[in-house]
Amino acid sequence: MQEVSIEIENPEGGSEGISRMRQPQEPLIRGLPDDIALLCLARVPREYHTVLKFVSRRWRDLVHGEGLHAHRKKHNLDETWIYALCRDKFEQVCCYVLDPNSSRRSWKQMRELPSRSLLRKGVGFEVLGKRLYLMGGCRWSEDATDETYCYDASKNSWTEANPLSTARCYFACEVLGQKIYAIGGLGLNSSVPHSWDTYDPCTNNWTSHSDGNIVPEIEDSFVLGEKIYIRCGRSAVTSQVYAVVYEPSSGTWQHADADMVSGWQGPAVVVDETLYVLDESSGTRLMMWEKDLREWVAIGRLSPLLTRPPCKLVAVGKSIYVIGKGRRTVVVDVSNAGNGGGMMVSSSIPKLTSNDEIINCKCLSI
Repeated sequence: MQEVSIEIENPEGGSEGISRMRQPQEPLIRGLPDDIALLCLARVPREYHTVLKFVSRRWRDLVHGEGLHAHRKKHNLDETWIYALCRDKFEQVCCYVLDPNSSRRSWKQMRELPSRSLLRKGVGFEVLGKRLYLMGGCRWSEDATDETYCYDASKNSWTEANPLSTARCYFACEVLGQKIYAIGGLGLNSSVPHSWDTYDPCTNNWTSHSDGNIVPEIEDSFVLGEKIYIRCGRSAVTSQVYAVVYEPSSGTWQHADADMVSGWQGPAVVVDETLYVLDESSGTRLMMWEKDLREWVAIGRLSPLLTRPPCKLVAVGKSIYVIGKGRRTVVVDVSNAGNGGGMMVSSSIPKLTSNDEIINCKCLSI
């Protein structure tokens, strides 16, 4: 049994009026050293972590803390769940979660989202560590806001977090170098579309930056090769896609590779440093950017009976999850996908009757 120090006020006074006593602390698992017990508890599947919290106060603190999360990540025991931010038929924001490894693979609704965000549009959605962030947004009757909310997946609870440096809505969000980037969008003045905010969890502060190469109407973004790429709408004059890339070494945004951008015609996702795009211009066709050949290659088409565009993409391991309207989900293992224009072999999540719009999707591992 371990011991912990407890400070107790001494009624008799003394040099500091405080005496110290030792009180034994219950071990994580009786009869085992805590480091061995941690090895055991770290192997409990994530879906049972809620149950662990009710065993004892020490187990609850372990599940809530950073130690278990860090241990599972270090030993490749962490499990990735997918979070989908949606808008329902009542125009309210809602969030669903999917455990890809569950035998009962289905979307489950998260309860108790921050009430002030429910009717907002253009909300930012990002994951950093074991926390999910809901940022900014606006309404017809409300200007863009800087409000930020944080969901701790280990505690299953929301708290209000430090606000954005700049009130904004309809902006891109990515994580680079363990920092959140909130990029472009619309705000209270004309400088907002050409700015971005970065959040550093070590200091718990946001920092504002600006660059004239960032333009509004950002439609998609991704991180590849330790750089952030953002794509804006097509030019009404030239019909060309406008995209820029963030160079961390210089802290500036530059025009992205024109050949790569030419095929960025839909939602994108990166798997093992390879870029994939879902072309929804005629059905749903998965494309891959061959960096060495500098050309786009068709991987294959998805059955129109399974997909419901417009879709969002996320990757778990070597599998791409294509999540469409109503959370209709198709899973493609790109390690087994060949090049060609034929129909792709895929699996799907059971049909849903919902018509929820998919705003964004992110992965969170614990």
